[in-house]
Amino acid sequence: MAGTINKVILIGNLGDEVKMHYFDDQNCVGRFPIATSESYTNKQTGEKVTNTDWHNIVVRNGLAKVCEKYLTKGDKVYLEGKLKNRQWEQDGVKRYATEVQVNEMTMLSTKRNSESPQNLEQAKPTSEPVSKTISEEENDDLPF
Repeated sequence: MAGTINKVILIGNLGDEVKMHYFDDQNCVGRFPIATSESYTNKQTGEKVTNTDWHNIVVRNGLAKVCEKYLTKGDKVYLEGKLKNRQWEQDGVKRYATEVQVNEMTMLSTKRNSESPQNLEQAKPTSEPVSKTISEEENDDLPF
């Protein structure tokens, strides 16, 4: 293989609100943690074991503003990006962090505008797609 690749795909839940830092009129960075979990049954004890990993997420500019506006703690998201390692010195001690710099995000949680019992039925996801893709619209045989 001639090249290299640095790609991360995660589906997880936000562990905290998006923390924003604005540099000027157009540039900003948002940071938040997400948790991913895997479960298995221990064959010796029969006990169900769940392992949770935490990931430091970094989003920039327009995507950061979208995350700040629409994401809250506990929301499920799909993220694509790349791993980035940082190091710095603080009080004479070298510190290290591994972050996921995200360039694509899809919200997977249902909208929670109002969670009254009447609106819970409307908030449930359906198995049918909400919107058509362009190719489906072109194949539509309606005359209008």
